[in-house]
Amino acid sequence: MIPAQRQKQIISMINQDGNVQVSSLAKAFGVSELTIRRDLKVLSDSGLLERKFGGAILERSLSQEPEYSKKASEFMAEKKAIARMASLLVEDGDTVCVNSGSTTACVIQALIASLKKITIITNNIDAITMAMKTPMACTLIFTGGIYRERSRSVSGPMSALVLDNIWASKSFIGVDGFSLKHGLTTPIYEEAITTRTMIERTSGMVYVVATANKLGVVSNYKTVDAQSVDAIITDRSGAALLEGKEGLPEVIMAD
Repeated sequence: MIPAQRQKQIISMINQDGNVQVSSLAKAFGVSELTIRRDLKVLSDSGLLERKFGGAILERSLSQEPEYSKKASEFMAEKKAIARMASLLVEDGDTVCVNSGSTTACVIQALIASLKKITIITNNIDAITMAMKTPMACTLIFTGGIYRERSRSVSGPMSALVLDNIWASKSFIGVDGFSLKHGLTTPIYEEAITTRTMIERTSGMVYVVATANKLGVVSNYKTVDAQSVDAIITDRSGAALLEGKEGLPEVIMAD
């Protein structure tokens, strides 16, 4: 089998399983692990996958923002587990930035329910409903900005003006895509501006909160490099995808 044919089959296998291992590919094709690593490098250089130690994961593109109502109902058990883990990492007195998204909405809900004496700074409109329905010990500050119904958020330069006047001790950042090679990405430029500013205005730990389906995804606008965050809180499937991946921030599995 010529390399191009083998590489095409590798892509087919990774499309089916989401990730592949060098050792298993070498056995399947009857070639050396060195040959498989060369194949993976070619595919990685072409932007078709992202290499990790001992294998590779699929790299997918996201050009259009999904409907919030659809993504809000997906992977709810995983999102709630991630949110519970996030709430354990926050202490009384913290000032916490949380950006837009359905996973971060779960994080805000968990932070409010914890009854910790913290300040939450957010552009996530869902926090307004939560504040109206739930007893709170925390203080909520909204960034302001241009309202976007599709993401239930406000964003853009006006949000950045508010954020420029704060220092957060921690931040929890939802993503549309996370890639070690391409960083944190989103299909909306204004969202990238707001999230980037939150990260820049955080003096302590920056956590990405993401379910497995966001890993290996690349969208239109880069927010920051992957190395600009300190840790990734993800579900069991996400942790398995990231296992052994070189150059990653700390991976925290929520279960």
